[in-house]
Amino acid sequence: MNDLEKIKKSEPLKGSVLKSLLLIIPMLLLSFLMLSGGQIPSAPSKIFALIMAFIFFNTLFFLMVHTGKTDKFRAIAFCLFALCLTCSFISHYIEARGSMGISDRTLLACKLPFCHIVIPMTLIPMAFTRTIIFPGMIIGGYASIATMFVIWIGVSLALGRGFCSWGCFFGGWDDFFSRLTKKPLIKKISDKLHYLPYAVLLLIVISSAAYLFPTYCAWLCPFKTVTEFQDVTSLKTLLETVIFISLFAGLVVILPFLTKRRTQCGLFCPMGALQSFTNKISPFSVNINKDLCVNCKRCIKVCPTFSMDEKSVSKGKTRITCVKCGKCVDACPEKAIFFHIKGTALKGNYKIGRLLFIYPAFLFLVAFSGSDFQVVIVRLINFVSTGSFLLK
Repeated sequence: MNDLEKIKKSEPLKGSVLKSLLLIIPMLLLSFLMLSGGQIPSAPSKIFALIMAFIFFNTLFFLMVHTGKTDKFRAIAFCLFALCLTCSFISHYIEARGSMGISDRTLLACKLPFCHIVIPMTLIPMAFTRTIIFPGMIIGGYASIATMFVIWIGVSLALGRGFCSWGCFFGGWDDFFSRLTKKPLIKKISDKLHYLPYAVLLLIVISSAAYLFPTYCAWLCPFKTVTEFQDVTSLKTLLETVIFISLFAGLVVILPFLTKRRTQCGLFCPMGALQSFTNKISPFSVNINKDLCVNCKRCIKVCPTFSMDEKSVSKGKTRITCVKCGKCVDACPEKAIFFHIKGTALKGNYKIGRLLFIYPAFLFLVAFSGSDFQVVIVRLINFVSTGSFLLK
């Protein structure tokens, strides 16, 4: 049996049920600690929510390990995360403020939750003026600036741009809409548009540093539509709101539906552009065994973030924009694409490389989304019993 036959024989990455159960035991323990925070809740509704979240996540992880499919089960949790975060976030702020709108009083109080998309805009002002140009809390409260920076640095070191497929608050929205059609209605996207996120990144970094103001948040963020936006009290705030809604409809809903691609993430998001550079320091990558590749180009067709092209395939690797979602790995008919640990042999054991990647990636997804899953379950129980989704 030659080397190629040995590699093919080891794929797909399936195993016995017992072996898969044994492999997920550490996840069972770690996910419980993350979901519970190390403490069992006292309220029956919260206990039920904890149990349901634990079963949900670990069922997905078991299926991910047992079937050898990564993206299929990642996407279920990732897309639901976006929905649950939105429901939880909006409900919380309606309870606290009465609406999704941000009043001038809230801005002056500097109590806005810090979003990871703001990070590129804060780095230069923070380095040169020691000023954080965002009206949020440094420590304490919901989504403090310090907390988000620590999470971003840690995940970037571990997963690189995998952050965008395993933990981004909003990525699940365009991921979801990109999956609603069987075939793309728009098949060709200009290669020149692949550079647009870097142009947006440069624009918002320069403008934010010049005006000491997060310009992307004020004018261009599509996800203001599903989180919070400034109260419409003037022509300016009305224009901002129209822009937010239009960008969400176009980049997050319509174009992903038509192209089967994550167009907001792949063609616009400045945070995604910044995260691309962190792929250089992440220990994980997605590579192609050129001895197995038959150049069917299926990976290029299915990649949601335009991270595969003929040039990258010929080199045996993805482009720097790879979000490590695993869609190309799942789709490759020859099992030539695999998760790789940098510094190890390219023709090593693909099963081990994949397992070592999906463990930290999935744990991050659980840690980041688990509380929102549980909060939404508690709110649904409250809705069934009282008729209100709100808890206050």
